[in-house]
Amino acid sequence: MLSLYPAIEPFNHYHLTVTNEAQTDVQKDDNSTTEHHIYIEQCGNPLGIPVVFLHGGPGSGCRPSHRCFFDPQLYHIILFDQRGCGRSRPYGSLAQNTTANIIQDMEAIRQQLAIKKWLVFGGSWGATLGLCYAYHFPEQVSGLILRGVFLAREQDIDWVYSNKGAAKIFPGAWNNLVHHLPLSQQDQPLSVIYQQLTDENTAVSSNIFNKIQHWEASLIYWQESLRFEDNSKESCSIKENDKTPAIIQLHYSLNQCFIAKEPLLKHIETIRHIPTKIIHGRFDMVCPVEQAWQLKEHWPEAELSIIEMAGHVANEPKIIDALIKATNNFAKRK
Repeated sequence: MLSLYPAIEPFNHYHLTVTNEAQTDVQKDDNSTTEHHIYIEQCGNPLGIPVVFLHGGPGSGCRPSHRCFFDPQLYHIILFDQRGCGRSRPYGSLAQNTTANIIQDMEAIRQQLAIKKWLVFGGSWGATLGLCYAYHFPEQVSGLILRGVFLAREQDIDWVYSNKGAAKIFPGAWNNLVHHLPLSQQDQPLSVIYQQLTDENTAVSSNIFNKIQHWEASLIYWQESLRFEDNSKESCSIKENDKTPAIIQLHYSLNQCFIAKEPLLKHIETIRHIPTKIIHGRFDMVCPVEQAWQLKEHWPEAELSIIEMAGHVANEPKIIDALIKATNNFAKRK
């Protein structure tokens, strides 16, 4: 079974200033231009196969281990922290922080680095973003590697944040999340959870933050050993008790990731020619495998590998093995 490549350090890192005014329904009354400073790092071989890594969340950030899914002798590895995330500034900003904005940031990075085409590698929300970028810039994508597919439909968000999905599998953890809420809000609590998370009263926001953390951990770490490994392996760019990533994630969830008018499954025709590998854990409790299956049904040319006895976390050994094989195989074709 293959494991991650050895740890490496960037050969270059910097901030790229971006300003754009991609508008959405929630921003239609805001015509101001907000400046974001996107943190970018480059690793591996500067003359190698260009690949861009898209982190999850929304609201998370890049970790050192994210550099290690690619052979550093063969790949020119580009990582960046999305708007409001990680080392990008202003940290936590929701101003002009939408899917359309991030896609434009990706294209700005590609152009600034003078890359003609790059492999797009993303998991969970990163897979969503990868598909969105490919739809808008298909000629700039040499391939897609997508893990833990998240289609960002209303039912996909409800799976995590309503009583219609994972709550039926983890009723105790769900009850812990919602039992303090009025009965009328317990079935669809996303809005009130966001209100409490952003409350100026620290006691209120900290209480719901801890409940969210417990709920999401129940879904993500389907094996207790994985919870320990993820916490002990390395430190994340997210600080302990930092509510910002959760706020960004719920902000996107409340707005259906700003792609409700552009459902992902309706645009497959424009990217059928792009070599694509889909990797999904059979027991993914965050993004049920049905989402990857439906993507494959709409896109027969894509290659789907369902990994048995695996879940959502990228550092599960079987998921790592599948991802490393995918990046190695792509390099062999180049």
